[in-house]
Amino acid sequence: MLAIIHAMNRLQISFEDANHKKDAEVVLTHAEIEANHEILPEMVGKSIQALWNDNGVQACFLRAREYQLNDSAAYYLNSLDRLIQPDYIPTQQDVLHTRVKTTGIVETAFTLKKHKFRIVDVGGQRSERKKWIHCFEGVTAVIFVSALNEYDLVLAEDDSINRMTESLQLFKSICNNRFFRQAGMILFLNKKDLFAEKLRFSSIKICFPEYTGLNTYEPSLSYIQEQFEKMDLREKINGHQRELYTHITCATDTEAMQFVFDAISDMIIQTNLIHAGIF
Repeated sequence: MLAIIHAMNRLQISFEDANHKKDAEVVLTHAEIEANHEILPEMVGKSIQALWNDNGVQACFLRAREYQLNDSAAYYLNSLDRLIQPDYIPTQQDVLHTRVKTTGIVETAFTLKKHKFRIVDVGGQRSERKKWIHCFEGVTAVIFVSALNEYDLVLAEDDSINRMTESLQLFKSICNNRFFRQAGMILFLNKKDLFAEKLRFSSIKICFPEYTGLNTYEPSLSYIQEQFEKMDLREKINGHQRELYTHITCATDTEAMQFVFDAISDMIIQTNLIHAGIF
């Protein structure tokens, strides 16, 4: 809500109900004080609810591409009745919708279908990228994640650069890098749910002015997928064309993600057999 309040001032959007200025003051006043508290004070929660129901705030929310707003904002703001309860306990979906900025390099080890996985998560922010390459030499597979709904957003670090354009160029440099010559390449085009919702009021022509298709889900998705897949210029290994495995995902859909990771597990086994020359 803080991001929206600040954006309303910058975009010169007024509250529909002038009384909501007091609610905005409550949120702004308590923002720093309550940042590290586990429980949201009822007074602040009620003020956020009142603001979220204001048409001026809603108008600013619809212009979120003009400022930096977390993807999960609507999810949490629409759940305030539950979140502000004193006995609130986070659900699995609440946890999955959280966003923690990756700083540095984070490694996670787990076992899936009796196979041991080691996932190295690197920071997506520009300032973190110089730390990447030395982590990847000899890895079995690279999972590259790009958010479908970022076609009309700009970088936090540089508001002159479109996020999806940046993602395309980064993907090209990674999947064709010599360190990944023998690695399986997996592309996650993520947040398909938010992408479908955004298409109702925003076209992918913002990122791809040459696009001439319909402003609907399937043709727009196909076009974006094609743009990513043609960035893969890798050569064959042991006579096998190295495939790019593309998955259209929604990370908060746990059942669908389980299916995707099962498929990835099978792909990694196949890739290892190819490298060994026995497939």
